[in-house]
Amino acid sequence: MTLSWEFILTFGALAAAAVSLWLPAPEIRGSRTWLWMPLLTLACLAGVVTGFLTWQAPCWLVLFAAVATAAKESSNRWVRVPLLGLTWLAPLLFAAHRFPGFMNPVLAEQVRFSADALPYTVRTNFDMAAVGIILAGVFCTRISRAEDWLQMLRRVWPVIVSTLVIVLGLGVILGFVRPDYKWTPYSAFLLGTNLLFTCVTEEAYFRGFTYAGLAAAMSKWRFGAVAAAAISSLLFGIAHVKGGPLLILLATVAGLHYAVAYAVCKRFEGAIVTHFALNAVHLVAFTYPNLSS
Repeated sequence: MTLSWEFILTFGALAAAAVSLWLPAPEIRGSRTWLWMPLLTLACLAGVVTGFLTWQAPCWLVLFAAVATAAKESSNRWVRVPLLGLTWLAPLLFAAHRFPGFMNPVLAEQVRFSADALPYTVRTNFDMAAVGIILAGVFCTRISRAEDWLQMLRRVWPVIVSTLVIVLGLGVILGFVRPDYKWTPYSAFLLGTNLLFTCVTEEAYFRGFTYAGLAAAMSKWRFGAVAAAAISSLLFGIAHVKGGPLLILLATVAGLHYAVAYAVCKRFEGAIVTHFALNAVHLVAFTYPNLSS
């Protein structure tokens, strides 16, 4: 798979911004987690220079970051609640590509990863990846120590196993996928972008922001955390509506597991690792994206 230098420059900087969410930087105003901001700015500048973005795109991202930060920092309920609502709504509009200025590249069209699979178009969405970095940077407390990573993995590995067995097992039983081990020229690229752009974005939005926010708001309810997990998982399933009813069902079941992964370790990294484990096994060992029938 050949990538242009323009793509490598722009999306390489975007990937670096995603990775930098977990890299410590010199302390500024009591924080050591600001490095993602200049790197995301650099990615935006690279995108404008290479033509993947117009001048409008960085403006939309700056506006979204400002709203999200104000929602996070505001102590006035009458100000904070509407801002949180805008912060929740805006990523849905970014996902629908309603904000102009983003020229998301299609790298390959109608690729068949399995002989009996639906064709798949390989594309990379700058807008959603950037939104995920902003959400993670503003709302999610990230792991900074190796021992915390190990503790998180010790707590979350049973959830990972359950996710793989139940979701992929359901997929096979319902005729959505079948076992199909493969490695294609696109596999390494898809795994990397899925981790840094898809999993980080979706878990920052659905678990780090939506589930955590709902759980905090309903903390006084007897089953508030359960309700928050159910709501966020159903929303996650509905977000996959283009894939049809079976994908909505499987994504909802997967979303429940991601919420549990978040809950058992109180870290959104637990949800990211669980999410990526499922996506990686699906890509490498099962029909991708799903059976054509």
